[in-house]
Amino acid sequence: MPLYRPGVVLLAWLALAVSAQAQQQDALKKEMIGQWELSTTERSKTCVVTMKNEAAQGGLKLELEPGCAAALPFTKDIAAWSIKGLDIVRMQDTAGAAVIDFTEVESGIFEGLRQGEGVYILQNLAAARSLAKSMDQMIGDWQMVRGNGRPICGLTLTNTETTGDNFQVFLKPKCDPAVATFGPVQWRLDRGQIILMSKTGDTWQFEADDNAQWRRVPDTADGLIMLRVQ
Repeated sequence: MPLYRPGVVLLAWLALAVSAQAQQQDALKKEMIGQWELSTTERSKTCVVTMKNEAAQGGLKLELEPGCAAALPFTKDIAAWSIKGLDIVRMQDTAGAAVIDFTEVESGIFEGLRQGEGVYILQNLAAARSLAKSMDQMIGDWQMVRGNGRPICGLTLTNTETTGDNFQVFLKPKCDPAVATFGPVQWRLDRGQIILMSKTGDTWQFEADDNAQWRRVPDTADGLIMLRVQ
């Protein structure tokens, strides 16, 4: 029966760990190659970043669109990008120091914090533009109806920013008490759902169904449905 020296086993384990880490870093690097949108959380200020798999001073090459420095002043210090540790995407200056570090919070969405400024979002450009298009399609007048088709309230979704990623919503007169009592004042799109929020922070969630209607979830026998007013 063969004997294994502890030192040999430890070295083998370390080699496997290093190899696994290198593979994870390489996978993240490949994921980042391409165009990304760097923005404030509410996307009021945006910048397109093209990340490349080419060597640059202290890291890898990236390109910032011409308007980046005006929209997000800290980007003028960004000279390269790199992967740090297992899951940190770093945008760095010419000396290799971090200008901002990002970690993935959802698939294809990264968050980075700059002290004294707040949180910034790095998102795949195509996904970001798709979200913006979806948001534009939501803006306008809606009607809320019961599951039996009876109208109970009119409301308007606007693109007027409030806090975070939220926007103002207004109820029209003579709404059903159930809706008026809830009293939504903000809305947002979140993972394919329309989220309505009251002053107290309560939320109603609506999901699109196969009939292009937005149905409140969880569904009930006499549930609520949101319909666009043509």
